[in-house]
Amino acid sequence: MSVETLKWTSLPYTETQIADEAARLHSQLSIIGWSPVECSLIAPLTWEINKLKREMNAVILAHSYQTPDIIYGIADHVGDSLGLSQVAATTDADVVVFCGVKFMAETAKILSPEKTVLLPDDRAGCSLAASITAEDVRELKRQYPGVPVVCYVNTYAEVKAECDACCTSANALAVVNDMEGDRVIFLPDTLMAQNLRPHTDKEIIAWNGTCVVHENFGSAELEAFRGQYPDAKVLAHTECVPEVVAQADMAGSTSGMERYIAEHEEAKTFMLVTECGMTDKLKVQFPDRDFIGTCVLCPFMKKIELRNVLTAMKNPDSSQVIELDRQVINGARRSLDRMLQVGRAERVK
Repeated sequence: MSVETLKWTSLPYTETQIADEAARLHSQLSIIGWSPVECSLIAPLTWEINKLKREMNAVILAHSYQTPDIIYGIADHVGDSLGLSQVAATTDADVVVFCGVKFMAETAKILSPEKTVLLPDDRAGCSLAASITAEDVRELKRQYPGVPVVCYVNTYAEVKAECDACCTSANALAVVNDMEGDRVIFLPDTLMAQNLRPHTDKEIIAWNGTCVVHENFGSAELEAFRGQYPDAKVLAHTECVPEVVAQADMAGSTSGMERYIAEHEEAKTFMLVTECGMTDKLKVQFPDRDFIGTCVLCPFMKKIELRNVLTAMKNPDSSQVIELDRQVINGARRSLDRMLQVGRAERVK
């Protein structure tokens, strides 16, 4: 980021304030190699965003795939998509700034319809969410009358509104098994559907969507890694191909990966088979561990930058404000509530 880029910040600040902000940033970002100069370059932006946040009564949410300047510079909460939206719903914030992708910001709006939800860049989409429309779901229901439809959380609100239940990568199996009958339509991730099939007696009718990040990982990379680091643990996302999931020590969500690392203190080296932004986050979170990322960037996640976060907070345009039809909100909320009911039932068992 150039110095010229930073000249447009408008709120007054003192040199001492910026120096203090740069020192705060460096205390965490130095773990992943950021220099004092790099931290001082972004300090005016993070300082102004954090000041605006307090003035607006806003909360900033960042997905684990976001860049370190977002996660450690401005975020109030960091995690996976549904968990962040649930946190936002419990806060007294008037404004939710979602540093993630569009379906995540929509979920925050579904759970907090009274709040203003901002997505800093409307180009922050998702290949999975874009692979299916509400009309596609209606056509599936015409082809398979009476078969329940489960949608992965990586879908847009209009798709969620057409489904019987939503799920995350962590609870997909429980939700699928909770559906009535011996068949389930699962969408949109065909690879996750393949990974579910060996673990359920239900017939899974899958859609053909894939994640542009996770579909790129192959078993050859894992085999090479195992040969070089025989004592390391491999953590893979369940959006990966079945051959990769089968070789992993743990397969699941991003939050599941974090829990696994925290619970396995004896393991010192991990290979993360997911978006490589996760590697930087975990290096800061667990400085005593070694992380090797099979690095593939999500082009959509990386649309979010400090500059467009600041723009969205100061003067949002219509593309940055999430608006949903009330009927869509109600339908999507029913889908999410069904998933949460399954989760509560699982905890009671």
